[in-house]
Amino acid sequence: MARSDKAATVAELTNEFRTSSAAVLTEYRGLTVAQLKVLRRSLGATTTYAVVKNTLTRIAARDAGVVGFESLLAGPSAIAFVKGDPVEAAKGLRDFSKTNPNLVIKGGYLDGKVLTSADIVKLADLEPREVLLAKLAGAMKASMSQAVSLFAAPLSQAARTVDALRQKVEAASPAAPAVAAPAPAVVEAPAAEEAPAAVEAETTDSTPEAEAPAEAPQD
Repeated sequence: MARSDKAATVAELTNEFRTSSAAVLTEYRGLTVAQLKVLRRSLGATTTYAVVKNTLTRIAARDAGVVGFESLLAGPSAIAFVKGDPVEAAKGLRDFSKTNPNLVIKGGYLDGKVLTSADIVKLADLEPREVLLAKLAGAMKASMSQAVSLFAAPLSQAARTVDALRQKVEAASPAAPAVAAPAPAVVEAPAAEEAPAAVEAETTDSTPEAEAPAEAPQD
């Protein structure tokens, strides 16, 4: 392979590592071309399966910042670069390997961590992302419905209690007879106060009445 071709291959692999949500490394020794086509179709449109050279893949992984992946690069290697749900890709690889033992899952890389073959199998046992999201949405909806019922129950119970009390009060209280409106009270004006009787002042002569002079004795 010419140097320019090697550089292009390294650049392409580096981009695959950087843009993929996960990468699963396999050994394909003994698989026919027809079997590889079946495997690619089973992985879906969001996963590409490519036969790679170990030396160039080591360089590309290093350039992409994938650490710890180099030790898995031994023997005939092919990598599944996952752009979609890693669980679905892991299921496809696991299921294919059950019917085609020549496909050996050696490990992978996910969220900055190197995965062993056992980790890939565990990943395949998980439910797909869509199923988990649907279950989560269902659980949240059920929780919200329970919360609404919990808050609404005391209010409806209180309303029923108030309505029952109102009906009891209405049944126990007979209709009151109509009462004519009372005539307005006539307010008498207070009698004018009588003027106090005039008191005549007694005029008393403080000077004692002068006694007539005694007549002189006649001769």
